[in-house]
Amino acid sequence: MHEHFMREALKEAEKAFEKKEIPIGAIIVKDDRIIGRGHNLRETSKDPTAHAEIIAIKEAAKELDGWRLIGCKMYVTVEPCPMCAGAIILSRIPEVYIGTMDTKGGAAGSVMNILEEKKFNHKVEVHKGVLQEECNEIITSFFKKLREEEK
Repeated sequence: MHEHFMREALKEAEKAFEKKEIPIGAIIVKDDRIIGRGHNLRETSKDPTAHAEIIAIKEAAKELDGWRLIGCKMYVTVEPCPMCAGAIILSRIPEVYIGTMDTKGGAAGSVMNILEEKKFNHKVEVHKGVLQEECNEIITSFFKKLREEEK
């Protein structure tokens, strides 16, 4: 089941790739139903907060008609940054499934671990490595293509 939902997040990442955005995708699931989807749109929207996770959280909150995403699960292809980790905590998402880690900017264990910080009032259960190879491949191929285009 987790692989199925991560594949849906990967579809979102592919949409970002096609738009020449960093290919990160996220979905939010409640009761085995997708209620929020997002992919990076920072370049397209000229908005530094237009990360996949933020977009998916906004869509899910609208779907549920409330900001508390209790009982939801997030599937994200790349480890959330500090901003997105904060939004996950503030929206009360209890579980996050991560495809691949971000050793340069991740906030779920790589650079820091906001999601599992015990001082916050909300705790997030983090699961890492869901379809890690596929999630890593789309990021790697994106930056490889970008470097080739710059030459």
